[in-house]
Amino acid sequence: MRKILISINPEYVDLILKKIKRFEYRKRVAKKDIKSIVVYCTYPTKKVVAEVEIKNILDETPERLWEITKAASGVDKAFYDMYFLGCTRAYAYELGNIKLFKKPRTLKDFNLLFAPQSFVYV
Repeated sequence: MRKILISINPEYVDLILKKIKRFEYRKRVAKKDIKSIVVYCTYPTKKVVAEVEIKNILDETPERLWEITKAASGVDKAFYDMYFLGCTRAYAYELGNIKLFKKPRTLKDFNLLFAPQSFVYV
């Protein structure tokens, strides 16, 4: 199984590492089987800080997905609604075990020159 690297804002990375945010929302998901997400923390950190197990991938309407995930979303409803505005499908990676890197890594360590807009297989 593969891994993907995704870019996440520092405030949400912090919530993931504290296990408050248990779902990572996306407008599109990886088509290939993946087992984990490699987390790139965006500006100002600009480092790869952790790897998180994917327990499940949810595919629902935005309304239904919110009802399922809101208790562990790590975001408020207004942010969620704005993110999925105009979408008929909404996706969420259900996050599991977290492996925090003792020493944050660079994108170069993953043979990447820049952070992905959506995701990249690694």
